[in-house]
Amino acid sequence: MSSSTAPLAQGWQARLALRFQASALRTQLTRREHFGPLLVQRAFYPEGEPCHVYVIHPPGGVASGDDLQLEVEVAPGAHALLTTPAAGKFYRRGAAGVARVSQSLRVEAGVLEWLPQENIFYPDAHVALRSIVRLSGAARFIGWEIGCLGLPASRRGLDDGELGLHFELWQHERPLLLERLRLTRESLAARWGLGGHVALGTAMVFPAGPAQLEIARASAGANCAELMLACTLVDGVLVCRATARRTDQLRQALVRWWQALRPAVLGRKAVIPRIWST
Repeated sequence: MSSSTAPLAQGWQARLALRFQASALRTQLTRREHFGPLLVQRAFYPEGEPCHVYVIHPPGGVASGDDLQLEVEVAPGAHALLTTPAAGKFYRRGAAGVARVSQSLRVEAGVLEWLPQENIFYPDAHVALRSIVRLSGAARFIGWEIGCLGLPASRRGLDDGELGLHFELWQHERPLLLERLRLTRESLAARWGLGGHVALGTAMVFPAGPAQLEIARASAGANCAELMLACTLVDGVLVCRATARRTDQLRQALVRWWQALRPAVLGRKAVIPRIWST
């Protein structure tokens, strides 16, 4: 491993590359290379074979001019669960420009659970967040991304901030889900936008069928003014989208969703990562 940093005036430049491979007893983290402040410390095995890993960004937040790159590969037969130790924080734009995060997740006939904690986008943040998931063979994927827009406890939204959220899900060379979302202050209050909700999340399962769709809808409960969650099934992709007035409510809803679906999709009871309880 190597570690180096760029001058702070230019923002942090960081890259983390991970590879997971199956062994006789459990999934092993066989590659762990990092440049700059993006790393993992160790692998955890709270449920036996699957490998739980926490992606850590020591500066504690992403600032203007930062450029972070995460590359994950899951080999055939391997099972990895990735999360983060705390909410991600994206601070206001400064002279260094847009903050960029690129996440490339590849699964080759293995299992990946991508369950990061929520991202908090501060007022005036300018962010380009791009996530690409590529599946091949009999790969299985469960994942989510959650965002909190502004600082609602301080009654502040995005102000002059602008978010570009880009997500892609591919199977071989076939696109399953391609999304580009641009969010500004107008997006929060408008009825065509979030209608006053400050938190949004998207959760996905592949492959899925009608049985998984029924489980997902049952776990969602009834929609209300505080939280809305809807699930669809198209081309074998189960997609659940949620908006809420409080991020903790949305996150709790998606955790329940994952706990309900994991046994049906992976044949395993959901084991909460320990870091979520600290």
